[in-house]
Amino acid sequence: MERTLAELEELVRSRICGVCSDRKTDGTCGLPEPAGCALFRLFPQVAEAIQATNSENLGDYVDAIRRKVCTVCEAQASDGSCCPREEVQCALDAYLLFVVEAIEEATGKDFGRPLPGRPGESPISVQL
Repeated sequence: MERTLAELEELVRSRICGVCSDRKTDGTCGLPEPAGCALFRLFPQVAEAIQATNSENLGDYVDAIRRKVCTVCEAQASDGSCCPREEVQCALDAYLLFVVEAIEEATGKDFGRPLPGRPGESPISVQL
């Protein structure tokens, strides 16, 4: 199923922002600069990395994100370390499993697992 980048971003926003630890009680983003959220600031690269990965192993998605997204993020140091990631302040890293699931569902990529919303099937469950 083909989705535009804007559609994917809206779907991911609806899933992630509602559970993000940085949201305010009124539901708005609590980051000092919401545009600085790595997940959405680099969303085109995030979507591309996830869609280009075909694996049942979450580690392969982490590797793809590290190679294609983190390397262009200004928060990552030249040695590959990243203070926000290490301090669990990077929404992309903190919510990666949910981002992968949302994009999989939106594009019909299910790796043999049942997708939510299909009659008679239960939501995706992933154990790490």
